[in-house]
Amino acid sequence: MAGVIEMTARRRQPAPLLTRMRDHSPGLVGALVGGAVAAGLGLASFAVLVMMLWITSPYPDSGPGGALHVAAALWLLAHGAELVRTDTLAGVPAPVGVPPLLLLALPVWLLHRAARDATDGGAVDGDDGFDGIEEVLDIAVVAGPPLVSARTAWTGVVLGYLAVAAPAALYAAGGALRPSWLWTGVCVPLVAVVAAGAGVWSAHGRPGGPLRRLLGVLPTGVRPLVLGPEGRPGVAARAAAAGAAVLLGGGALLVAVSLLGHGAAAQAALLRLTEGWSGRFAVLLLCAALVPNAAVWGAAYALGPGFALGAGHVVSPLSSAPAPFLPPFPLLAAVPEAGEGRLVHWAAAGVVPVAAGVVVGWVVAQGAASEGGGGTRPGGGCGAVWPPGRTARAAAFAAVLCAAVLAGLAALAGGPLGVTVLARFGPVWWQVGAATLVWLVLVAVPTAVTVRAWRCRAPEADGPRIGKQREEPAEGARKGRRPGKGTRPGRGWFTRAGVAGIAGVAGGDVSPTDTDAKPEADAKPKPSLLTPDAPYAPFDHDALYGLQDQQDDTAFEPYDFLPADPPPELYDALPPPDPAPEPHYDALPPPDPAPEPHYDVLPEPDPASKPDTP
Repeated sequence: MAGVIEMTARRRQPAPLLTRMRDHSPGLVGALVGGAVAAGLGLASFAVLVMMLWITSPYPDSGPGGALHVAAALWLLAHGAELVRTDTLAGVPAPVGVPPLLLLALPVWLLHRAARDATDGGAVDGDDGFDGIEEVLDIAVVAGPPLVSARTAWTGVVLGYLAVAAPAALYAAGGALRPSWLWTGVCVPLVAVVAAGAGVWSAHGRPGGPLRRLLGVLPTGVRPLVLGPEGRPGVAARAAAAGAAVLLGGGALLVAVSLLGHGAAAQAALLRLTEGWSGRFAVLLLCAALVPNAAVWGAAYALGPGFALGAGHVVSPLSSAPAPFLPPFPLLAAVPEAGEGRLVHWAAAGVVPVAAGVVVGWVVAQGAASEGGGGTRPGGGCGAVWPPGRTARAAAFAAVLCAAVLAGLAALAGGPLGVTVLARFGPVWWQVGAATLVWLVLVAVPTAVTVRAWRCRAPEADGPRIGKQREEPAEGARKGRRPGKGTRPGRGWFTRAGVAGIAGVAGGDVSPTDTDAKPEADAKPKPSLLTPDAPYAPFDHDALYGLQDQQDDTAFEPYDFLPADPPPELYDALPPPDPAPEPHYDALPPPDPAPEPHYDVLPEPDPASKPDTP
């Protein structure tokens, strides 16, 4: 049916009523509404959580208004904005600049979804009643161009989001946690712009044009390492992402192991910090939101610079300075004890950056082979794999990208928690970036070059081999070679002597292979093998299969492995069989004896033989 009827399924056309509604509601208005709804959903989520904790708390001193102020302040803190705490013991406002990174996921996801829906039109991909028919006819629905332009959707979502964020910031300014206007004016619009842009880009099918324009500041030879063909991530980008994942995973593993080792201290901190179950639940939620921050801190510790628990109090594998007075927070129980670092600290911390460097180098080497278009040649050596210099440069650039990612995460994961001593809390971003670059360059570049050389190694590099690699199937078939079971060294398949032996068997003239054979004068003539009266002659298998001793056959070398393609037929080189000969006889058979005469009627009786009648 598909061959008779040609169908082209495109984006589903909306109903006429929906088309008229869209004409009266331009795309910019829909994008503005989507951005405002995204901001409202984020604020509502934080408000519901805070109000639930306030209701269950045994000390509801601030009232519902104070709880709503805290919810608005936490929503701004989730965007990276710094807050200012006014009710301190000294009366001096103290900044709170450590945003829980897990809280950032909710605003980013809402903005991404709003921008994507505003670009796609939302209602176009709904159920129009033809899903069953499409499934029966197996028609693939191909999305057409977006209904709303990218610039319109992006602008509307960002403006709608900021239209709700501004009143929320003004409302939060009347609470105990007041937003810093500088950080609020920078962080909230930045998150809205980036997340909405990612949503619009995703709705358009993730094209590579906008990214290439953004990468225009980079050198021409570096751009393919970041953005590959068809908008896919380049080799260096994939390697940097893999290295960052290993570093963060290793940091989280270090934190988890340290927490298990200091489990008693963490439990005591949780019980001392608050008495009610609602308060302990709130502390556990805060610990869960700070898990990504703890992973970044653990990665900074493994890389060497460590993190600061106050000005002049740095915790690193080499040494841990005594920290100032800190609240009994469960995650802080994982901090190593003050003093010089021990061997177990060095070993546990050194494994993480080394593993990250090995992973980066391996990914670059694999990408060098795939992007180059080949691997090893059939006879050994490299095909279209990148040269060593380009592979090393790709690994170095991947180290630079990974260092930039870790530096940005370190800047987000830390910040001030007060004034004077607590003005520095967390890792220092530039130190983390520099340490990441040094570790990865020292480990990833040699690993990438070594893996590339190993993939391109020649067969002779592994020591003596039995023979060389099998030739191409067409060439092997043309030469008449094939591996077989029971192949003997020094003997070829279908060599010249072998073909001659096969021809001799087919034609009836089999040459003796024994060197001690008798002279021709003494030898009796051999009858034809095809005559029925010929005596039985021993069958020479070597002559049939061409397995004569060919010590001078320099073209033969045994195979290292069985061929992947099916071998040619065994009797390709045999001539067509001769027609069956006419039967002949050495002597004529004796003639048959004369048959007895026979009559159809009885003969006349002899009158002389008649008896006398009386």
